[in-house]
Amino acid sequence: MPNPEWRMTKRRMAAALGAWLVAGALVLSGCRGPSWRPAGQPDSGPGGVEHRHAAVIETVVGRGGGKAWVFEPDQPRPRTAPVVVLLHGWGAMRPAFYIGWIRHLVRRGNIVMHPKYRSSLVTWPTRMPGSAKLAIRDALAELRKPGHVRPDETRFAVAGHSLGGIMAMNIAASAKEDGLPQPRAVMCVEPGEPKHGRHSVKWLTPIPSILGDYADVPKGTLVLIVVGDDDIMVGDVAAKLIWKAIEHLPAKDRDYVTVVSDSHGSPTLDASHLLPLAPARGSVVRRVFGTTDTLDHYGTWKLLDALTDAAFYGKNRKSALGNTPEQRYMGKWSDGTPVKELRVLNK
Repeated sequence: MPNPEWRMTKRRMAAALGAWLVAGALVLSGCRGPSWRPAGQPDSGPGGVEHRHAAVIETVVGRGGGKAWVFEPDQPRPRTAPVVVLLHGWGAMRPAFYIGWIRHLVRRGNIVMHPKYRSSLVTWPTRMPGSAKLAIRDALAELRKPGHVRPDETRFAVAGHSLGGIMAMNIAASAKEDGLPQPRAVMCVEPGEPKHGRHSVKWLTPIPSILGDYADVPKGTLVLIVVGDDDIMVGDVAAKLIWKAIEHLPAKDRDYVTVVSDSHGSPTLDASHLLPLAPARGSVVRRVFGTTDTLDHYGTWKLLDALTDAAFYGKNRKSALGNTPEQRYMGKWSDGTPVKELRVLNK
């Protein structure tokens, strides 16, 4: 007669084997349990779908390193509009890399300038700030001509990604002496350059730094320094240097913000160095670099919208600055779980 304990042992072994087989089948099939969707674009407010204009008109000004794409709101066409300068990263010289963000800003009621600021990938960094400023001056001159939406130069903002983030800060620090409108809002996203990146590359160290003297950024300027927690390309080296250099600005007018990756559902939300890219649907750029997501709508888009609203119109400040719940909030996954909030330092 079989031993009862042996029968129980066989049953346990069979149950364990069955559990392992089921687990293996789930792994092989790629099933990871519930696939919660990330938060979609909000209906209204900073970063939201609601827009005042249905169309965008594009004009190209200048050539070479002084070239700029200018985007104006239309349908309805305003008489005047604020200006937002969006400065690209090292190699993302064409607007296609940021076109989703650009169109969002324009349809919200802004003129957007996208200076090329370098004629090729081998342009020496010290030439880039001058090229960017030339492109902005030429674009403003073109906009002052009949047939364009007139730029409201009292409402002027600059934002930039990677190398463009450093350029944005440089423009804020030297606008007056360069004959440019003084930016009232600056957003510096994942700033970096070969000399101040996450990893030291010895053969790149002869390339000069273009970090400026940010003690010249005037008080009253609203500033956001934004980094991604999974940015393995440039990290936060330059961001921390810039943050320390603007300590003269009141704490209420500046924040250091970290966008946080979240893998709660699918697709995952990755706060990498490609965080601000917003390619157009169907484009080659989009197939390579992916699409916009929650980190855009509740992160970079919301922050810049709210920052310019606060600087230009005195509204939505709580969504831009101050380590408030409105600023940190990143929406919810489809199961109701909050997306990981922004981390904010404002001291």
